[in-house]
Formats: sequence, C-alpha cells, structure tokens
Amino acid sequence: MRTAPLRSSLRLLLSAALLLGLPACASQSIAASDAGASAPATGAAPSAQERQAFATWLTALKQEALAKGISQATLDAAFAGIDAPLEQVIDLDRKQPEFTLTFWGYFKRAVSDQRVATGQQLYAQYRPLLDRIEAQYGVPGRFLIAFWGLETNYGQNFGSYSVVHALATLAFDERRGDFFRSELLTALRILQHGDIQPARMEGSWAGAMGNLQFMPSTFEAHAVDFDGDGRRDIWGSLPDVFASAAHFLQDLGWKRGQTWGREVLLPKGFDYSLSSIDTYPENKLPLSQWATLGVRRADGGPLPQGPGISDMKAALLLPAGYDGPAFLVYENYERILDWNRSILYALAVGVLADRIEGDPPLVAQPSTVDQRLSRDEVTELQGHLARLGFDVGRPDGRVGPQTRGAIRAYQKSRGYPPDALADPTLLNRLRADS
Repeated sequence: MRTAPLRSSLRLLLSAALLLGLPACASQSIAASDAGASAPATGAAPSAQERQAFATWLTALKQEALAKGISQATLDAAFAGIDAPLEQVIDLDRKQPEFTLTFWGYFKRAVSDQRVATGQQLYAQYRPLLDRIEAQYGVPGRFLIAFWGLETNYGQNFGSYSVVHALATLAFDERRGDFFRSELLTALRILQHGDIQPARMEGSWAGAMGNLQFMPSTFEAHAVDFDGDGRRDIWGSLPDVFASAAHFLQDLGWKRGQTWGREVLLPKGFDYSLSSIDTYPENKLPLSQWATLGVRRADGGPLPQGPGISDMKAALLLPAGYDGPAFLVYENYERILDWNRSILYALAVGVLADRIEGDPPLVAQPSTVDQRLSRDEVTELQGHLARLGFDVGRPDGRVGPQTRGAIRAYQKSRGYPPDALADPTLLNRLRADS
C-alpha cells in the first residue's frame, strides 16, 4: 500500500472523477481544503533583492532549527535547491474567491454521483481494514472514506508543491509568518523523524500534506503508524491514512456509536428562526422536542426515539434557506467542523458518508434559481443592512454569523421567512428598502 502502487491502482478507477477545490476555511488547518492546487501556478520571478533577503532569512531559520535539534543533514536535504520564495504561493495566499458558494453549487461537486460511486467501491475494497480501525478508534469507515474523498479526491490530488518550500515562502512573507514558521519547523521535525523523504513531502500551496491534507502540526500530533513499518506515511500507506484520520477525530472528541445528523422534513408553518446560524450551532434542542415541533425524517418517518436517544441534543440547519434541505445535526457534526470550519464542508462529509454506505440522495431538490453573490454584492448587502440599523460589524464581503444574524433580524422585521440566507432575492429587497 505504498505510494506508487496506490496511485497506479486508483488511476483507472478515478480517471473520470471530478477534482474539487474546497474553500480554505479550516480552523486547525488553514489548508485542509487546498486539494485543488494540484500544480504550481506560474508566478513572477523573484528579484535579486528578494533572493538576498530570503537567503538571509533562511540562514536565520536554519540556525533556529539547529538550536532546536534539527540536524544539519536534515536541513541540507530539506532545503536542497530552495534559494528563493515561490511567488505563485504568495499570489495564491493573497487571492480571495470572487463569489460565495451556494449550497447546491457546492454539493453538486462535493457529493457528485461519481464521487459517491467511487467512494462505495473503495469502501467495499478496504472494509476489513476500516472495520479494524473503527474497532480501535470508534470512527466508522464510511466517514474516513468521505474525508479522503473531499480532501484529495481519494488520493488523486495531493497538490504538487514542496511542503518545505511552500511553508518557507509563507513564513518569509510575514503576513502569517509566525504560524507558518512554526509549521515549517514542525515539517523539519517530521523529516528528521524519517516519516517521509523531502522529495515525497508534497502538498498544497499552503503546506497541507498527503491524502488527508494535514498541516504538519496536525500530522505531528495525530498521525499514526498503523502498518507498523516505523513511519507515519499519509502519502502512500492507506492503513496509516485511515488510522491517522480516525485518531485525529477521536482526539477531537468523536462520539463512538453516534452519527453526524440527518436530512429532515419540516411541517408547514414552522418557525424558521429555530434554525442555527452560527458556524457551531447555537440553538440545540432534544430530539424529542424537535419531534413535538413536527420535524420528521426525510423519508417521512418519525425521528429516532428511545432511551438515550430522545434526549440527544440536535440543531437545525437550513443551508439553502427555508425552501432548501433541512438538517438536524448532532455532536459529531461539530467534530467534522473541528477538522474544517465550514458548514458546507461538514454537511458534505456527513451526506457523502451516508451515501457511501448506501443511503439515497437528498430528498430536497435544487431550486430552479441558484445564484451566487459576489464578494462585492455581499459587501453591498452588508452596507444596506447597516444603513437600516442592523449590525453586521465591518462590511467585509463575507457571510459570517454576525451578517446572518443581521439578515434574520431584518427578515423578522419585514415579515419574511427568517432563514438568514444571503441571496439575490434578499439583496434586491434591501436595495428597494434602503
């Protein structure tokens, strides 16, 4: 299960799969979603002055690494051929997405039929290994396959940047220099330990590594040598890949024997203000109370009941607004958020995991109008809300919890369904109202 055989055996199986780049919004890992950066972009060549500044900076970095126990041999191997920052990495770090993603726009790529079918094949192929890992760490194999699929399209797109070179560039750039300097020193410790050779330490432009797109600090704290060869290899050993993901989730607090959540149906006249709008859901009720409010499973059946289940706390999410899908999410949904702090990502992991196990597609159907707002339009929306007296904080073109709270307050004040969704309909209403 090393790298070359693994890549070769999967290439035909995955040749038609869609390579998905996810938004970079992880909390513990800046680049858990940078799998889309498979090949370095072309950037301007650094100037002679910048090369000299980088060389001076790198000399100091190496002295710090030596003082912290990194050997000269490790440094020589790690920095061989690295004599200037990667301008394309700095360019990518500066870029911001022009458009916000809609739920359906995201899901049609993240949980595509191809990705589901491939995940089901791999789940069946590696089921004995996944069952062993679940017995040890408590994380069902379908979730491990789902994370793998979303992070790197089942190992097809690690990113082809040298992790050391990318991290050195970002540490030298200083915008987030302290963070990336720490990650770089951690990467050097990983190399010194012998888990991976420098030439194989490939990842995204932001230094996220291997099949799981772990940052070096996440790797150091949670990676596992499950195949017993003395190395933690998340690039080429699937036992190490799956066990490392499971160990990370266990360390985050994954609840053994529980799932992430489920799609649900809401009754007519439902109070949409009961849905949560914070990234980590703020409005949690027992399943029994949601059932009393008329919430049912997506197939029309009753919500789970029984000792230890009826009292489970759940939160309601409406990621596409009141006329889109509704989800009740449990504690393990928040553990997915700990991996990557994105509502859409966490829902995609849960839905993909269930589809991999054989569940049907979502009952909710995409809206005939599924338009995105650009960052400029979101900024405009925030400006309208602010002028009408609703607190959005500093307009920044991002739809975060504070903006969603302001949207909900506006919707309530005007008698609209308070689903807190930022979309073109809302923007047009605000334009007419402010």
